[in-house]
Amino acid sequence: MNLRGYALVTIAYWALTITDGAMRMLVLLHFHALGYGPVTLGFLFVVYEACGVATNLLGGRLGRRYGLDRTLHLGLWLQVVALFALSMTEPAWAAPLSIAWVMGCQGLSGIAKDLTKMSSKSAVKLIIKEERDGSHRSMLLRLVALLTGSKNALKGCGFFVGGALLAWIGFAPALLGLAGMLAAVSIATLLGLRTALPPPKTKPRVGASWSRSPAVNRLSVARIFLFGARDLWFVVGLPIFLAEEAGWTVEGIGSFMAVWVIGYGLVQAIAPWLLLRLSFGDHDPDEAILARRWMVVLVLITLGIAGVLLFGADQLAVPVVVIGLLVFGVAFAVESSLHSYLILAFASAEDVAHDVGFYYAANATGRLFGTLLSGVCFLLGGLATCLLVSAAFLLLSTLASWKLPSSRGSIVTAPPEGLPETVDPT
Repeated sequence: MNLRGYALVTIAYWALTITDGAMRMLVLLHFHALGYGPVTLGFLFVVYEACGVATNLLGGRLGRRYGLDRTLHLGLWLQVVALFALSMTEPAWAAPLSIAWVMGCQGLSGIAKDLTKMSSKSAVKLIIKEERDGSHRSMLLRLVALLTGSKNALKGCGFFVGGALLAWIGFAPALLGLAGMLAAVSIATLLGLRTALPPPKTKPRVGASWSRSPAVNRLSVARIFLFGARDLWFVVGLPIFLAEEAGWTVEGIGSFMAVWVIGYGLVQAIAPWLLLRLSFGDHDPDEAILARRWMVVLVLITLGIAGVLLFGADQLAVPVVVIGLLVFGVAFAVESSLHSYLILAFASAEDVAHDVGFYYAANATGRLFGTLLSGVCFLLGGLATCLLVSAAFLLLSTLASWKLPSSRGSIVTAPPEGLPETVDPT
């Protein structure tokens, strides 16, 4: 395995992730303090998610044509530009101008984040050598879990960093500091990644954006509703609930969400270990079957929290939401890790950048729907309504993933020196 390439990709992805989480928390808390309501706060992130859809579809083609190292660093530098531009926002600006400017900066950040994510996740498949003894299946699961889990843990650190920097040095200085840190990391990893990843294909793929693999397409539809369900109550509903109903400070909200995302990432990182012990009695379960079972668990948890909010005593609301969110985070982390593994298992080595890009375009579509609906649902019926709609999304995700094929024997990796032809894994 190409450990040097994996390390460089991981470092670059980590740096982008910290700035992404910090930027989100800075925007959310800063503009909430300026008096923006839940619907407006939700719309501040709409372009961020919408740009992710197009970026992943186009980014997969760019990565295949020009190389994953170039698309990864393009993402890093676009994030530097977005942070710098956002730091120019002034409280004295008229509301329409501020909203338009922030949405534009967030859109650029969305492009940056998804270019980096698509490149990083695709690179993992290419740096693992194919082994005839089947050990590559276990290695792929562990490396994907480590990359995804550590990324989300650091995104939680970014939430904490964003809330802390907002309280300590203010909005604009925090953004400028983050931009400088990311620029330094990009320069440090630029030359190393050019020699650590396989060369690009010279011929771009021609055809529809849909994957050639039915399994990738099914998994992508399930991903839309899975991440739409999470963001339906996590993006706007939960922070505003904690601020208005629980009376938490911005530092408290930022710290809690940071701890949640850090824990979520740590659970993702140890997901292979957890799956061996929480496999519903199977000693060597198929990951596609496990993904369906964990979806059912998520539906039950979400409906349980919503039921307490609707029919329980008022004094139980905040404790149930906090504890329920922690339980939800464990189940969601395991499910998300299974999805991250399955997309690389089902993707062909020849079209890995395209398949992964298409899959994360679906992920961005789900987050876009969740972001749009989060503020609206909270305005209509509070956090309970957000949770009920979230449960409906989880049910749709369960149905979409019900006929996923077995993941056994689907992993086809490429030697680090190129991208050979591969058999359709489905």
